[in-house]
Amino acid sequence: MTTSVGRAFAEFCLREGVDPERFRSVVAEAYSEAGRGGMMARLERGQIELDEFERWAAETLSEGLERPLSPSGLKERMNAGLQADETMTGAVRRLRGAGVKTALLSNSWGGGAYERERFGELFDAVVISGEVGARKPEREIYLIAAERLDVEPQECVFVDDLLQNVEGARAVGMEAFVHRNAQFTIPKLEELFGVGLG
Repeated sequence: MTTSVGRAFAEFCLREGVDPERFRSVVAEAYSEAGRGGMMARLERGQIELDEFERWAAETLSEGLERPLSPSGLKERMNAGLQADETMTGAVRRLRGAGVKTALLSNSWGGGAYERERFGELFDAVVISGEVGARKPEREIYLIAAERLDVEPQECVFVDDLLQNVEGARAVGMEAFVHRNAQFTIPKLEELFGVGLG
């Protein structure tokens, strides 16, 4: 539903002088089995406050830098390059208009990152990790989303830009695939639902 998170993070690394490999390894660890109890996972479940995460992330990502990163506003700086993907937004709106139930299932880094005023026109259900105490790729959060849509997991199609999250959805029986861009995802959705989204 947004422009590339990976590109936004790459731009952050370039601006702030953070080693991109270091950044990727921190994110990869957070989504591995070993990272289930880590700071990113705890933030996404709503178990810690954003400022605690920002202090940890600034310290962790400052490794090798001459001058440490400032933790103040770190989340906003990391996400500065993100914008709504209007092509995907339009496709979701058309799917819903055709009678397909839609849901937003999101791992959150605290509040303030969502255009909540648009939720009503786009989604039948909204599941935010910090509000339900579970995060992708944990089994529970996918089941919550299916329950809120009043469908079985096997009836759901899940799309995400992280393979680990896609694998989590597949583990509960959902049809799932990795989103690369709208030009890749929209034809797949058209094929799965038999609805023209162009």
